[in-house]
Amino acid sequence: MISITEAYVDSLALNAAASKNGRDLVKKNSFPLLCRSEDDTLLFGECKGSGSEPYRCSVDFLKPDDPVFRCSCPSRQFPCKHILGLLYAYTGGKAFATAEIPQDIKDKRDKASLREEKKKEAETAVESDAKPRRRQSNKSALTKKIAAQLEGIELADKLLAGIVQSGLGSVDKKTVQTLADQVKQLGNYYIPGIQIAFRALLLELQSDGDRESMYTAAIPRLTLLHSLLKKAKEYLEQRLPNPDETPMDTASTLEEAIGHAWQLAELKQLGLTVPNTELLQLSFRSYVDSSREEFVDEGYWITLGSGHIHATRTYRPYRAAKFIKEEDSQFKLVQIEELFVYPGELNARVRWENTTYRNPQPVDMRAVCSHARRSFPEVVKQVKNQIKNPLSDKHPVTLLAYKEIVNMSGQYVLVDEQGKQIPLKDIAAVNHATTPMLSLLKQGDLRDNAMLVMFEHDLEQNRLSAQPLSVVTDQGVIRLLY
Repeated sequence: MISITEAYVDSLALNAAASKNGRDLVKKNSFPLLCRSEDDTLLFGECKGSGSEPYRCSVDFLKPDDPVFRCSCPSRQFPCKHILGLLYAYTGGKAFATAEIPQDIKDKRDKASLREEKKKEAETAVESDAKPRRRQSNKSALTKKIAAQLEGIELADKLLAGIVQSGLGSVDKKTVQTLADQVKQLGNYYIPGIQIAFRALLLELQSDGDRESMYTAAIPRLTLLHSLLKKAKEYLEQRLPNPDETPMDTASTLEEAIGHAWQLAELKQLGLTVPNTELLQLSFRSYVDSSREEFVDEGYWITLGSGHIHATRTYRPYRAAKFIKEEDSQFKLVQIEELFVYPGELNARVRWENTTYRNPQPVDMRAVCSHARRSFPEVVKQVKNQIKNPLSDKHPVTLLAYKEIVNMSGQYVLVDEQGKQIPLKDIAAVNHATTPMLSLLKQGDLRDNAMLVMFEHDLEQNRLSAQPLSVVTDQGVIRLLY
């Protein structure tokens, strides 16, 4: 018997609209044919469409953990509303007749099986090769690309110099629009990261707030761009003579800041992988990045073995957002065969492909709490050292072990076992209040537990603040941010 739930179908939908459309098809009795295979590995049927011919859709559970969706409709959303409707019909108790597996699906299964066999043969051949060949790069193409990047950096440097020489006080809406048109040209030089950094500056310069606030927000953007252009130029000039022999920078996020999109094959070739890892998500949020013109789904995870706090980010461009599945909170412990780790610092970004899941146990939660940092002064020093680097992430996330959470005249404070304190405060980077939710915690949650926090340097008070994201106890994770 195929075991699926309505919640599972909801999780497959790319967005709320797709889910609603799938349910509506069932309500309108749009499925004249609903079938299931005798071995319970396939659901298939026909759905009425706008044309004379119905759409033929199916969900193949030959591999239960990796179902295959098929539909004859022209929709670019996947799974489409017809597939979702088929599944909602099943979970809703609609009658499915037992029928033979269609021949076209049998043929597709055979082809998939053949591809899998060839893939395994190829993997076996690679593993048995004592000296695998290094991927050959095209030196001429790399040289041309780096030369174009340096040309783009020179253009960006001139634009930045013009802003600095004229002064922020002279920047008006017309100036910003002119700069925006010029920044578009940076898209021709393989430096999308630098282009995004420039867009972020322009967004600050065109904000409708008071001028003083605009200056305060723009100065760090100017500093970041200046440092990025300088370091990028030095780095690329060093690589230009022999780009295929000079290794890429994996000790920092410079390549990504310039605009390189790391491929999983590259990360594996560079040895940036960790085998057989277990991760637990401690916090999740979705937000809009206007400079990238993308929606971002961001999760913070802890590695049970090492205690490292990693980040995952899924970018959904505005124009393609409806075709890309939104990420969601994950409450189960994720078991990963091979973890790909991007170059980074305290919260290096990670990705993975093959996973299994299990429910976290109290022993897992105790392991998570054991990794929490116990000395606040050491954490503050490490965070400050990272923030000082202009190109570093200015909002590192850390898991802190606390003796107690105290409310001092309306200000929540985290206290460690030595009596050292870190003030808790909602920060602009999160753009969502969580500190007031601390008042809802049970008395036992206020002492001898761990808290995941995001740091920010308060320029006005010249001190670090931390916003609580989650409280971790030996019973589970209490999420303050959704």
